[in-house]
Amino acid sequence: MSKPLKFMVGAAAAGVLAAVVLTGLPRVAPAEAQAMPAGAQTAVFAGGCFWSEEKAFDGLPGVYSAVSGFVGGHVANPTYAQVVRGGTGHMEAVRVTFDPNVVSYRALVDRYWRTIDPTDPDGQFCDQGPSYRTAVFATAEQRTAAVASRDAAMRTLSRSFTTPVVSAQRFWPAGNEHQDYARRNHAHYEAYRQGCRRPQRLRAIWGDAAVG
Repeated sequence: MSKPLKFMVGAAAAGVLAAVVLTGLPRVAPAEAQAMPAGAQTAVFAGGCFWSEEKAFDGLPGVYSAVSGFVGGHVANPTYAQVVRGGTGHMEAVRVTFDPNVVSYRALVDRYWRTIDPTDPDGQFCDQGPSYRTAVFATAEQRTAAVASRDAAMRTLSRSFTTPVVSAQRFWPAGNEHQDYARRNHAHYEAYRQGCRRPQRLRAIWGDAAVG
């Protein structure tokens, strides 16, 4: 018996969050990025709601795809319901496939910090809990650039970050119902985004450099 999927949606008029239960959503085959072009690379970021992280990178010059999914856990091919229920160890994340000749990995990490509150160890904005924690999942080759980016961003804010740079782990794409969510379900995503006060809270941290 499938369990309902629960999403936190902003009730803009009331300025509060309401839990909306979506039932009957089948788990469709995971969305996989298209065959990777020669020379393409990937970057994986956990940044709270994967809808928002995907939106922050999708369509950037040099980015081939941004795929929502899960990373960091111990259960193979987890479902969304399993992850939000807890116990799998996964975080919501985005896998960005990009052309390093057009956009550098460092530039993507620099952008990532400005999509999150890197001082919150427990989640992001209205999304709190283990699956909404933040982290940069870097390969051995990416680690130096990721750490340098983090240190530069910390100097900008003059605050210590709780978001770690950790070793790359297996990424599992979420179902197709979660891919390109902000565009395909614009009204619902905007209600969520405004209900969480995501734009205002990011601007309070990053000013005009905020993304999202």
